[in-house]
Order: sequence, then structure tokens, then C-alpha cells
Amino acid sequence: MSRNTQNTQKLAILSVLVALQIVLARFCSFNAWNARIGIGFLPVALSGILFGPLYAALVAGLSDFLGALLFPVGAYFPGFTLTAALMGAGFGIFLYRRLSLLRILAAVALNQLVFSLLLNTLWISILYGADFRGLLSSRFLQLLVIAPIQFLLLSVLSSVWERIGLRQALRGIASDEII
Repeated sequence: MSRNTQNTQKLAILSVLVALQIVLARFCSFNAWNARIGIGFLPVALSGILFGPLYAALVAGLSDFLGALLFPVGAYFPGFTLTAALMGAGFGIFLYRRLSLLRILAAVALNQLVFSLLLNTLWISILYGADFRGLLSSRFLQLLVIAPIQFLLLSVLSSVWERIGLRQALRGIASDEII
């Protein structure tokens, strides 16, 4: 397969993952003013598994930006896009080429404890002028719900992806070359 064909296929797959993340996050999630519970993380995690931290960060950041632009829920705040990109990078760092239950747990813990709980709570505190420590308690309850869901879904789906040979099927496309 030629390099141009690989790059075109990689770009197409990444674009589908961006679109899928926007749909899942905006239309298949429960949203409260300071929390979102849903499965929008799956395309980002899959991009991290297949393509690594850089591409996962791009998928997550671009999805957040385009989702906010196309389907705004409030004023756009770049801090949330930064957090989304960091979460994508987190999935890529832990899950690219080394998929295991311990690595899934580490990726979910990093993303939920550091990025979602601390960083997003900071952004909400800045945006709404709410007390950071007060927000932490309600957002910690969200973490107790979403972290186990993310771990279980990623564990089950990763075994399915391995069983069907998803990474092997995309091996030529998901190479280390940058588009």
C-alpha cells in the first residue's frame, strides 16, 4: 500500500472518529451544568489505541472544538478543549501498543482524577465563579459513577477489538508515520 493511500485512509478513520465522538458526546450523553456522563470517550480511546497519543489528542481536541462550534451548550471555553486533548493523549500514552487491564485502569484514573476532576473543575470554577472546593464534592460523585463505567466498557471492548483483530487489520494504516 502506498504512503499516500495509508495517509488518506488514516485521515478518513480519524475523521470518522471525530464525527462519532461529537455525536456520542453531544447526543448520547447525560448533561448537567457541571457534568457530562456518556460514552463519548470511546472514539477518543480507540484513536489512542490505534494511532497513539498525538492523534488521540488531535481527535479529542478537534471533536471538542467542532462540537462546541456546531452544537453549543454555553460559551466556548478553550480550557475544556485543552482538557479534552490531554485526555486523548492520556489514552494514547497508556493504551497504544500495550493494551492491558492495568493500563486501562491507569488511563481511566489519570483522565478522571487529574483531567476531569481537577482540571475541568478548575475551568468550571473560573467560568461560573463557583467555589472550587465546593464543586469538587459534586464532581467527585460523577467520577465515582463514570470511572468504573469507562473501565468496564474499555476492558470489554478492548478484548472484543483484540478478538476481531482490529489493530492487526489496521496495522498498515496505523503506522508511526505522521500525515
